[in-house]
Amino acid sequence: MTGAARGDLFDKSEEYEAMLDQGLRLSGEDRHYFIAGRLRALRELLGSFRPRRILDFGCGIGDTVVQLAEAFPDAEVTGVDAAEGAIEHARRVHAGPRVGFSTLAEFEARHRYDLCYSNGVFHHIAPSDRDGAVRLVYESLAPGGRFALMENNPWNPGTRMVMRRIPFDRDAIPLPPPEARSLLRRAGFGRCDARFLFFFPRPLAWLRWCEPWLARIPLGAQYCVLAVRG
Repeated sequence: MTGAARGDLFDKSEEYEAMLDQGLRLSGEDRHYFIAGRLRALRELLGSFRPRRILDFGCGIGDTVVQLAEAFPDAEVTGVDAAEGAIEHARRVHAGPRVGFSTLAEFEARHRYDLCYSNGVFHHIAPSDRDGAVRLVYESLAPGGRFALMENNPWNPGTRMVMRRIPFDRDAIPLPPPEARSLLRRAGFGRCDARFLFFFPRPLAWLRWCEPWLARIPLGAQYCVLAVRG
């Protein structure tokens, strides 16, 4: 699927939600469960670091931007996406005093943000364009800023099954964890701390209590690499 075709899907918010839920149904959970889990892991990885300006790079229809604003009540959050229809929907539904949105074409923010969050975006970016995208994030961060790169883990069989069920993910090119680290380091990022998330579907929810102890095992459905701008 071409980037333009994926953009057309992301522009249609109701269709996007339905297609995403179609794939996630295999896990027994909806997208809100995964948003909450990612943000919980992000807060743990950040520790005492408190961002005041946050960028959601590839924010789609803006659901996570609102959750980021709630998780970090002292921060301003900006969502950026290449799909103009998705940004139009996000502005209409989610914009508020601490929440704003911008198309990628409009976006200019050199050295402004303390934290950039990006989930499930880079497998939709052609490999030849990924270095440029990470460099854009790097230049958007203030010195010492953090980049939380969250991606689907292609080493997890369940993740591959879910992606095959989602029309806009079927032809995506996964980003394995070692490649993600290399991508970040080439852009100039320093320390890269990786954590794996979502090991058990709902039928095995009684085992989820041990997921924090499995975070270094590369079998979770998703992973996060937290990188620091050097």
